Amino acid sequence: MIRSMTAFASGERATPWGTLGCELRSVNHRFLELGVRLADELRVLEPALRERIGARVGRGKLDLTLRLRAPEGGDALQLNPTRLRELSELAIDLSARFPALRTEFTELLQFPGVLQAPATDPAALQAEALALLDSVLDEFVASREREGAKLAAAIGERVDGIERIAADVRTMMPAIRAGQRTKLETRLADLVQPTDNGRLEQELVLWLQKLDVDEELDRLQSHVAEARRVLKLREAVGRRLDFLLQEFNREANTLGSKSVDARSSSAAVELKVLIDQAREQIQNIE
Repeated sequence: MIRSMTAFASGERATPWGTLGCELRSVNHRFLELGVRLADELRVLEPALRERIGARVGRGKLDLTLRLRAPEGGDALQLNPTRLRELSELAIDLSARFPALRTEFTELLQFPGVLQAPATDPAALQAEALALLDSVLDEFVASREREGAKLAAAIGERVDGIERIAADVRTMMPAIRAGQRTKLETRLADLVQPTDNGRLEQELVLWLQKLDVDEELDRLQSHVAEARRVLKLREAVGRRLDFLLQEFNREANTLGSKSVDARSSSAAVELKVLIDQAREQIQNIE
């Protein structure tokens, strides 16, 4: 299924150590580029997070944010009773030798080990974070696919338009050739010097061959069929479609350069407009 490169998804997950929050957003990019912002407790997960996202996303500039918010009403820090008891026993031992020694409570709290964060289970917390990422990633990919379906429909409409214009040009070419032949014969008949009929016919055939666009129209039809096939693939097709649009544009340019009639010239312009519109949509595809 066609996927857009622009998407956003987020989610939260409650754990015994706080609430995990995850955000994943992306914009267009030629390759896959992932920026990661993690809570300190989850930095060890960065390689695993990159691997999981890379397995499901092919292109785009992605930003992943994974936060850990302390529980509502919970203490972020706790007193360490063991360290306090050790400090109290030390103060009793030293009080006889240093009677003037005084310690402020705030100074006591700054002593290493007196305050400590609540105990966590790193492995369990990391498992919760990965589960949350999987959930957000599911939503993220689904969002890309929904937007991609709209892009595919828009591109399909342009491809249909290209096919119609190419068919119209093919239909009008016999009349254009006949008109050009008549016009050239009329001009040659006005010449003062007589011309050799055999040489005239030969030159006329060569000139009309230069105006022949059957090959360009055949290639356009082939590109149309390929574009429709690619739009149905269940893989990243952005680069392939972008290359295919270059081929479309090449044939449209050739049609325009060979045109000697206002109708075919107008058709070539309309083709280029549709091709440019399709290219704008393809820039958003993974």
